[in-house]
Amino acid sequence: MGDVLSQNEIDNLLNALTSGEVDVEEIKNTKEKPVKNYDFARPSKFSKEHLRTMEIIFEHYGRLLSTNLPVFLRKNIQVEVMNSEAVTYMEFSNSLSNPVLLGIVDFSPLEGSIIVEMASNLGFAMVDRMLGGTGEPLDKVRDFSEIELLIIERVMTSCVDLLREPWENVLDVHPRLERIETNSQFAQIISPSEMIAIVTVNIKIGDVEGLMNICLPFITLEPVMDKLNTKFWYSSQKEKAGDSYADSVEALISRAKIPVKAVLGNSKITVADFSQLQVGDIVRLNTKVDEELDVFVGDIKKFQALPGASGNDYAVRVTQIIREEQ
Repeated sequence: MGDVLSQNEIDNLLNALTSGEVDVEEIKNTKEKPVKNYDFARPSKFSKEHLRTMEIIFEHYGRLLSTNLPVFLRKNIQVEVMNSEAVTYMEFSNSLSNPVLLGIVDFSPLEGSIIVEMASNLGFAMVDRMLGGTGEPLDKVRDFSEIELLIIERVMTSCVDLLREPWENVLDVHPRLERIETNSQFAQIISPSEMIAIVTVNIKIGDVEGLMNICLPFITLEPVMDKLNTKFWYSSQKEKAGDSYADSVEALISRAKIPVKAVLGNSKITVADFSQLQVGDIVRLNTKVDEELDVFVGDIKKFQALPGASGNDYAVRVTQIIREEQ
């Protein structure tokens, strides 16, 4: 309630109006502060900044899907993030049709679960492709059999495992597929009035196209909401790229296994002599005992070495490194 004017203040105001010191029209044109409507049934817990950051995360996820799913399906996969929006869980569940593919994903260490909903035509196309078909969906929609669900679970488990890398700048999550539901009534993971963010991804498997919706409840993401902004995201990406990219590449190369062989020498014999070789026969080589051996890394000669032994094993001691210019 506004302040109540005293009698002296009222008299001073009337005198000011009479003398012209205060303009009545000027008082009338004073702009009021705009009032923003607030829907208590749908509180805006996700800002545009939050939704945009999640789109960036799932764009990264889409790139991982497009490179990993072809390993299972042996077919070209195209993935594109369509949009993101904040709705109530009731609106999401009411929009689902049966049968539906709902993957309930434990999003540890965050509390609660998220839902990965995949179009049924994509599920049937995956099953057909995994069983040796061309990857065509069914003409008539029906319920999934137990065998089909096991095949889809294998593919969806791989898709869920890929969620870890896109989220690592926000939190080190360990997603795990708990189960697959084909009826939306059995996937009530939160209250119907709770707010969720939905990121819609379009997946194209060959000529078959369908949507995958990722449902992210606010109560699950609440502990990391302050990190879901583009400023934090890009700063983390830049720091990570500058510090660890070269180290990661070097670590991957250092773990690569390559064959190394030392050639004792060469010899030419006839096929007849070769066919009659017995244990204990001696083959004369074109090298001497004290000569250096050629050591090959892959098919490239890289070292000169002398033969010897290390314990009970044969070995060579590198005496010279052969550079490219040599």
